[in-house]
Amino acid sequence: MKVAVLLENGFEELEAMGPIALLRRGGLDVDMIGVNNEEQVTGRFGVTYSSVFPMNKYDFSDVDCLVLPGGPHYQKLEKNEEVLKLAHEFAENKVLAAICASPTILGHEGILKGKKYTCFKDMDEDFGGEYQYEYAVTDGNIITGVSAAASIEFAFAILEKLCGKEHTEKVKASIYYDAKH
Repeated sequence: MKVAVLLENGFEELEAMGPIALLRRGGLDVDMIGVNNEEQVTGRFGVTYSSVFPMNKYDFSDVDCLVLPGGPHYQKLEKNEEVLKLAHEFAENKVLAAICASPTILGHEGILKGKKYTCFKDMDEDFGGEYQYEYAVTDGNIITGVSAAASIEFAFAILEKLCGKEHTEKVKASIYYDAKH
């Protein structure tokens, strides 16, 4: 399985790197994609990531899931026609995941109509779906996360959608401390 994470300068580091690390731990091929078409991006707290594929040179055809982290960069993502086109393609044919502020992009695009979803509480509007105040919500092939605090559960929701519950439980067991054993 292959996952592409869209990053623009100003992304929320925890919402990107938490899922990237957990999905890779789960054996998925995860690529970081620079929406700015550069080979590096800088998060909202000044952490710069390299080994980023420029979006204008990236082939999304073999990607199974598109991930949109939140943070101030969501406004840049929402103004990018190529990002919006990809969001619709993944919502229709593959898996689309967005966390915190980024589900509002899906809401504004009509992708959340008739769906259960979550997003940063203060950013919830009438998107034509059913808001759930949960860490992560999966409805069909749409996965949403509420905030940076939900990064781990959001990642596990993606992993479960792509690889199944049994595989996800094994990955969870590899990171959670069990005081009984």
